[in-house]
Amino acid sequence: MTKTDTPVLHLKDASLTLNSNTGPVRILQGIDLDVQQGETLGLIGPSGSGKSSLLMVMGGLELATGGTVHALGQDLTAMNEDALARFRRQNMGVVFQSFHLIPTMTALENVATPLELAGHRDAFDRAQVELEAVGLGHRSEHFPAQLSGGEQQRVALARALAPRPSILLADEPTGNLDESNGEAIMDLLFGLRDRYGATLVMVTHAPELARRCDRVVRLRDGQIATELSTSEAAE
Repeated sequence: MTKTDTPVLHLKDASLTLNSNTGPVRILQGIDLDVQQGETLGLIGPSGSGKSSLLMVMGGLELATGGTVHALGQDLTAMNEDALARFRRQNMGVVFQSFHLIPTMTALENVATPLELAGHRDAFDRAQVELEAVGLGHRSEHFPAQLSGGEQQRVALARALAPRPSILLADEPTGNLDESNGEAIMDLLFGLRDRYGATLVMVTHAPELARRCDRVVRLRDGQIATELSTSEAAE
């Protein structure tokens, strides 16, 4: 796929400090990072290193408390909650470890919801196509509780990619799955990324998943410890 020199995501001295009962806690500090169009970036590091927090800051799901975060040329740190929600709806797809499907909605309704919010009149037709793309066309009328963990993650992928986002953020997408389902979701995730040309940023503890990324960034104590292409990491 074609890449440009203009970063899709640009973080400059980004930091995140949250208040606790014992005082301020620095979660991220001094993050400088660019992600290019069409790139797949893996975020790795030990638990508590700030990987998921960095992903949330990239998506405007958590506002940086210092520095700047730009996505597609827009300053997320300058937006209010409504503007951020609109921006995500139009430009981003998010996949969580715990699926976050709406339990009272069928698979079809879960996938159609972001399309309806974006104003697509053919939301349900498009949602059905997306479910078929992840091999679940025959399960469209089932509720999340009637689906296996692997099937629920497939629905979550279909929901995230249905609006054709420019940026796809995935937080441990195989973390709650067994090895077989995890491998299937990996193949599906990268296949859909290639099909739709999205930029993918992914938090993972799985070495085999990190190796499939173009580049990996290792975090430690809320800072970037190392940054390598996967080809460099293999040498």
